[in-house]
Amino acid sequence: MNFLKDGLRAVLISAFLLMPAALLAQTNCDEGVGPLNPAQPQGITPQEITQKLAAREEIFRQARNNYAYTQDITVQELDGNTVTGEFRLVQDITYDDKGGRVENVTFAPQNSLRQLSLSREDYEDFRYKMAFIMTTSDLPDYNLLYVGQQRQDEIDTYVFDIAPKTIVKGQRYFQGRIWVDNHDLQIVKSCGKTVPDAIANTKKSKNVQENLSPKFVTYREQIDGQYWFPTYIKADDTLHFRTGDVHMREIIKLINYKRFGSKTRIIFKGKAKEDPKEDPKTPAKKP
Repeated sequence: MNFLKDGLRAVLISAFLLMPAALLAQTNCDEGVGPLNPAQPQGITPQEITQKLAAREEIFRQARNNYAYTQDITVQELDGNTVTGEFRLVQDITYDDKGGRVENVTFAPQNSLRQLSLSREDYEDFRYKMAFIMTTSDLPDYNLLYVGQQRQDEIDTYVFDIAPKTIVKGQRYFQGRIWVDNHDLQIVKSCGKTVPDAIANTKKSKNVQENLSPKFVTYREQIDGQYWFPTYIKADDTLHFRTGDVHMREIIKLINYKRFGSKTRIIFKGKAKEDPKEDPKTPAKKP
């Protein structure tokens, strides 16, 4: 997110008057989790978990391209607990026969944000990065550290910290923590941020343009009894720009998942995997 120069005075005043509230603003990664057990997993190694996780995430990625859903995005600027500006966008999402994403805007009231402007990277985060997927092709780009086992709501999970091995210019990555269902070996929750933050023209302080991303938490639910799809994403963070702090909140809801088109055949490693029948189970608990 970029900082709007016109909002400088308002930001400096609010940051001065409400600094304690701003400092406390932080996305809560630990909501709904139990005690962390650092013991090694039984009957499987952390390396085997990550390999199987990546393979199943690839199936998940293909399957999601056969579902239509609604994406409801809200970005707010906050002064304490008061909303002072808001961006809202509701879209119906489908995919064409080549897997291309199709976005149909159904609701987009006037943008009232005064301090922040959404960048190209923000829209890419809305589409892809905040619903983080770890496929086999992604594994070489990341370091994964097994942390232990933890109960997330009613689900027993393996917990990993994840960070990019190197930062390639022009590429952005996820850095944070993931919770992996110990039965399905799919991600059920992730918490972190996209990196790196972009700062342009640092040698010329008058022309510095910062593009900062908030810390966010993403929850998934089981759809059609098999796929763990992202359904709720939240960020509550203070972005520390050079010219002032901005307390912001994001809430993204991904709802109304419905399979469309003919019966799909998901191909993985040369084998066809039939899509499940429409017999959805009760979604996993989320906040």
